[in-house]
Amino acid sequence: MAPQNLVAERIRQLREARQLSVEQVAERGGLKSTQVAQIEEGGTPASLAPLLKIARGLGVRLGTLLDDVPQPGPALVRAGEAHRTVRLSGGKATGVEVHALAASKQDRHMEPFLVDAHPAPAPGALLSSHEGEEFLYVLEGRLEVAYGKETYVLGAGDSLYYDSIVPHDVHAAPGAEARVLAVVFTPC
Repeated sequence: MAPQNLVAERIRQLREARQLSVEQVAERGGLKSTQVAQIEEGGTPASLAPLLKIARGLGVRLGTLLDDVPQPGPALVRAGEAHRTVRLSGGKATGVEVHALAASKQDRHMEPFLVDAHPAPAPGALLSSHEGEEFLYVLEGRLEVAYGKETYVLGAGDSLYYDSIVPHDVHAAPGAEARVLAVVFTPC
């Protein structure tokens, strides 16, 4: 099963286990029920913001939607062993590919990811917001971050830390690709 379909299936399983309707999850997370249904059906790749809102609506942390089986103790991920890839915001051609770096860490409060960012077809058109904070560190390439009314272009070695309640969009700069270490924190 494709990683995006695994996320959709996990959302459905969690929703059903909690005996919640799609409408209840949508209302609790601040989304439209049609959006939750499309994501749950696997027909719409979600960006990070809707997944965070769905997690909130389900009463779980984001990692619960993206993880494999969590284990107690530290999470060790060796080079080249980042956990499965989830494509967000339109897949490889227009969005980001997210590789979980702590999928096995139980009860964590941060979500570290390795992100492969691709150029957006319409930069800033997919602004989203959610509770929490994000930290981005560019490892390779050029990254463009639309944040509120500002746009930041980051190169290798640059970083940006921001409140994710401000509408934002992260993508590779036009004509570029980027590899980024991203850490997302969402309050419980």
